[in-house]
Amino acid sequence: MKRATYEDVLNAPEDKVAEILDGELVLSPRPTARHALTSSELGMAVGNPFHRGIGGPGGWWILDEPELHFGDETAVPDLAGWRRERMPAVPDEAYFTLAPDWVCEVLSPSTERVDRGKKLKAYAAAGVTHAWLVKPSDRTLEVLRLREGAWTIVALWEDTAVVRAEPFEAIELELGRLWADPQPPAPSSPDAG
Repeated sequence: MKRATYEDVLNAPEDKVAEILDGELVLSPRPTARHALTSSELGMAVGNPFHRGIGGPGGWWILDEPELHFGDETAVPDLAGWRRERMPAVPDEAYFTLAPDWVCEVLSPSTERVDRGKKLKAYAAAGVTHAWLVKPSDRTLEVLRLREGAWTIVALWEDTAVVRAEPFEAIELELGRLWADPQPPAPSSPDAG
């Protein structure tokens, strides 16, 4: 089998997220509204205190869907974060070659197998130290830490728990905010008098 190249990523259909994992081109559908909502909510919850320093310690770059290049591998996590002490400035390229300190994958039926398998393997090989797996359908947050080249489950929370999850334990994270219904509420009808 011919190994995929970055040219394959560049030539992928625009409606797909293209990655190279284990030498294979992996095409995933663009995120659904619920997936995007969960990712956005989490990005704001972590980004304000850690990226912007609002209500938290700052010191991180938190980015949505950055393209990561680890040698011949190309991965696109839903969210990723770098400690500014390791990456003082965001590079001007369209991708990152420095492995992030943290990645987050929002799991969906079409991506969970790849996210838990090939992507976690690529992140471990690159030296990413923390990974979060968020599953909106089950309302869970799974926190993983890399130890001696293997992922260890540090915590698993669900539903509306208020948690302190590494590496962002300086803040409380309200999981219930991640599961918000993406549909706007129906307009209320005036009371019939």
